Amino acid sequence: MTYGYEKSLNEKIKEEVTDYWTSRAESFNELKIQELNSDMRGRWLNELLKYLPDRKGLKILDVGTGTGFFCFLLAAEGHDLTGIDLTEKMILEAEKSSATLEIPAKFYVMDAENPDFEDNSFDAIVTRNVAWTLPDLKRAYEKWYSLLKNDGVLINFDGDYTREKEQQKLLENHAHAKITQVQWSAYERLKTELCPISNPRPDWDVQLLKSAGFKEIILDQQVGDRIYSEINQFYNPTPIFAIAARK
Repeated sequence: MTYGYEKSLNEKIKEEVTDYWTSRAESFNELKIQELNSDMRGRWLNELLKYLPDRKGLKILDVGTGTGFFCFLLAAEGHDLTGIDLTEKMILEAEKSSATLEIPAKFYVMDAENPDFEDNSFDAIVTRNVAWTLPDLKRAYEKWYSLLKNDGVLINFDGDYTREKEQQKLLENHAHAKITQVQWSAYERLKTELCPISNPRPDWDVQLLKSAGFKEIILDQQVGDRIYSEINQFYNPTPIFAIAARK
């Protein structure tokens, strides 16, 4: 009986996530293209290169790719990128940007908790601001572990968004200025639903990663200070962390 309730709740959350990002896909893509052409590109790349193996041609999976920011960033460095997202509209925007930017990457509509790939397929998995939206994070980490090759690495940038403090006033040109009241309400509802079924992060992530079998877990809670060193249109007021774990 309990399992049935949890399953329906998980499905409800995923539907809400899909609806929310469908409504934001086009404006979000515009923002990511601007970010890709700004100083933020180098900042994100520097953080990723700290953990990625030092060779070209890595097979990398971007989980919750959105409109493809990490895919384009890393494909331009000579890697083989695959991006997945639960929201079809996001994937369509990513495919259009791939053609416009002339940066090849493969994109699929898939559930981040259960990507449909063979085990031991990827040298690295990257993800940004996605794990907090997953109703079964334990399952996701276990699945991602199985998708990595031996000695492969997971790199997760995220924040404890369900427990974030009241946001400070941001610049008028900030990305969030375009979010409608309906979208804000959907975001707050999502946090309310996810908070009771999660634990404080990133401590919880470390526990789940160890349980999934990961080793050499590195936690960096100052990454946000480096990436968001000034308040601009890309600024994230919620503290973020980076967590890298090796199979």
